[in-house]
Amino acid sequence: MALLRIDTHQHFWRYDPAAYDWIDGSMQPLRRNFSPSDAWTAMQTAGFTASIAVQARQSLDETRVLLALADAHPFIIGVVGWIDLQRPDVDAQIEAVRHPKLVGVRHIVQAERDGFLARRAFRDGIARLERHGLTYDILVYARQLAQAVDFASAFPSQRFVLDHLGKPDIRGRGFDAWRADIDRIARLPHVFAKLSGLVTEADWRSWTPELLSPYVEHALEAFGADRLMIGSDWPVCTLAGTYKEGMDVVITAMARRSEAERDAVLGGTAAKFWNLEVRRV
Repeated sequence: MALLRIDTHQHFWRYDPAAYDWIDGSMQPLRRNFSPSDAWTAMQTAGFTASIAVQARQSLDETRVLLALADAHPFIIGVVGWIDLQRPDVDAQIEAVRHPKLVGVRHIVQAERDGFLARRAFRDGIARLERHGLTYDILVYARQLAQAVDFASAFPSQRFVLDHLGKPDIRGRGFDAWRADIDRIARLPHVFAKLSGLVTEADWRSWTPELLSPYVEHALEAFGADRLMIGSDWPVCTLAGTYKEGMDVVITAMARRSEAERDAVLGGTAAKFWNLEVRRV
């Protein structure tokens, strides 16, 4: 029997142009509702049986919606929500959405000005997460990775996961600059990373698995399989291909690795990172 395969990065929404104003004209196919039922259908094409829902709005209401979806759909085994980490009432906000499936929080730092990760108010909020057993997803562009290293270094006992490998500039052939910074953040043992979202950092129409392979391989060298986890970034990934095509970038790379490494990246690392109840299927 194989380990439960966990897609560690999915989004769900009832589309509203004001609430999801980041979905611009270039992302027209995303301007509709995306439900857990839609995700489940896509997951079956690649053999995935569980997922982590991740916030896409800076809203406590969205966090509550995601938790309700997790209650209604057992395959959603965890939720990475949002709270306002810059407010002094972080503990009260967490208590307001406390739920067995709330495993972490995220802020959309990629949309913030440089220096955001150094803000005292934000760091004070991060310092409250560990006592609640919550992880933090780091969402930054590659140009912000150096700031992310300094940020994560300040919290050595907080569990972090870097979304989308730090969003390397694949279109701009930015491998060398990304590699230097990814090596620095990978030296921090409390930072994990998601092998996710790479297809949309490349040219949506012309990417190939061969183009993305060096990023996956270097991440494996830098972090090791026991700190890496696969994710789709569904439905955003559908801008550049099918669900299966995106996941196959990682699955194909792991086919060349040991069974233990495959099991880690395809589900085991996520189970360890979020202390999930994972059964063999």
